[in-house]
Formats: sequence, structure tokens, C-alpha cells
Amino acid sequence: MAPKLTKSLLATATVVFTPAVAFAHTGVGDTSGFAHGFGHPISGLDHILAMLMVGVFAWRLGGRALWLVPMTFVVIMAAGGALGVAGIGVPFVEIGIALSVVVLGAIVALDVKAPAAAAMGVVGLFAIFHGHVHGAEMPENVGSVAYAIGFMIATALLHLAGISAGFLIGKAGEHYGSLIVRSAGGFATMAGFGLLIAIL
Repeated sequence: MAPKLTKSLLATATVVFTPAVAFAHTGVGDTSGFAHGFGHPISGLDHILAMLMVGVFAWRLGGRALWLVPMTFVVIMAAGGALGVAGIGVPFVEIGIALSVVVLGAIVALDVKAPAAAAMGVVGLFAIFHGHVHGAEMPENVGSVAYAIGFMIATALLHLAGISAGFLIGKAGEHYGSLIVRSAGGFATMAGFGLLIAIL
């Protein structure tokens, strides 16, 4: 498990940070776009909780899902962001985001085991809503590509934080580690219900 985890984390980090290295050589306007994009996913509790749960879910599944699940979220989120930037509406976006926190938290709390393809489908569905909000709320005076790179990297880092937290908590032992992780999922679910009630 440990060698596979290390290889997967290195592969994910390479995919995530390669655009950032290229981006470091762009102009001031792009830098502003990147900063706005990077800050957007970490500015709301709903996004943070959902992203962390995606990471924990991927860690619990292990194997190929460890990198396929987060990568699927980031890629489909980018597509949702493009819809938002283009002004193409997606129905029930805020409800979808709140439900993502509820469902992903419940998946972690209940220790749901699913095939990688099914997990990718679930996170991909919710990624559309998260991405659409990121794109729709992009400031008018920033570059869309830099903004997108920013929110993709921030999202991937939150996923890595979830994976890392799961790994570290798992070191507490099979019983206590699982209890802590499932409790965190339960907390996220309750927070998601609170967000959903506030919307409705």
C-alpha cells in the first residue's frame, strides 16, 4: 500500500504542479487571474469539505482510484468551469454543491466501497456543479486560463490534503483510524445538510 501511495501521490503532484511551473513565467494580469482562481475553492466551507471528502474517499478505495478519482474531479470541474465562463446555465448548482458535501461525507462516514468507475462517476457529477460556480464567479478583468489553472491547482491540493489526512489518521490503527475518518465524514454530512437547509 505504501509504495503505491507514494507513486500515486508523486504522479498526481506532477500533473498538478507542471502547469504552475509554466505559469510562473507569465505576466501580471495572468498572475492576478491565477490568484483569484486559486483563492476561490478555499474561500467557502462547502468547497473545502467536498474536496477533502473526495481525497479521503480516494484514499479509502486505494489502488488506481487513489489518483483516478481526484483527477476525474479536477478534469470535469474544469469542463464545468468552462460552462460557467461561457454563461451556460446548469440547473440547481447551489443545491448540487450542498448535496455533494452531504453525499461525499456520507460515503466516507459509511465507509462505502465502490469500483473506481462508479466512484469516478459520482465525483464527476458533483464536479460539474463546483466547476460551474468557479467559472461563473470569475472576475471580468482576469485571464480565464490563469484563473482556471488557479482553481484546478487549489482543488487538487485540497484533494491531496484529504488523501494525506486519511493516510496519517490511518496510522492511528485500523480501529481508531477508521473511527476518526468516519466521524469526519459524519461531520461533513451534517454540515452539508446545514448548507442545504440554508439554500432551501
